[in-house]
Amino acid sequence: MKLSDFFVVESIIPELNAQDRNGAIQELVQSLGAAGAVEAADADVIVKAAVARERAGSTGFGKGVAVPHVDKCDRIRKMVATIGRSSRGIDFDALDRAPVYIVVLLLSPPNDPDAHLAAMERIFRHLQRDNFRKFLRQAETREAIQELIAEADEMQDG
Repeated sequence: MKLSDFFVVESIIPELNAQDRNGAIQELVQSLGAAGAVEAADADVIVKAAVARERAGSTGFGKGVAVPHVDKCDRIRKMVATIGRSSRGIDFDALDRAPVYIVVLLLSPPNDPDAHLAAMERIFRHLQRDNFRKFLRQAETREAIQELIAEADEMQDG
């Protein structure tokens, strides 16, 4: 599984307007809706599911990164993901209490938990790499973020 298999390039947000966790999640879900990756009419239900997941435990795992995700919402038809970047930083109640600069949103249908876990593992593997995080934080365009995803996929193959 490659990142490019489920990342929706058209929905990547190189500079989030949101200044809080829930706003960032809403902005990313709406971007996926605008890109046709999820039904725009289902955006509110998906946002509520992602925010509920955050209340169960923050997905801000530290190092300036959060990976909010939903895997039990029947409004999601196929696995999709997107990235939002915030140069200001967002309080995500991260484990290290530091602001989050990179938000990766993963949405999966409820009928394939193995694919969801594989995608999470793939995302975390790359986000653990200092250089990947550093370059994501510096990427100011959708195209630059897309290139980083492609490079991560190439590294995986090599």
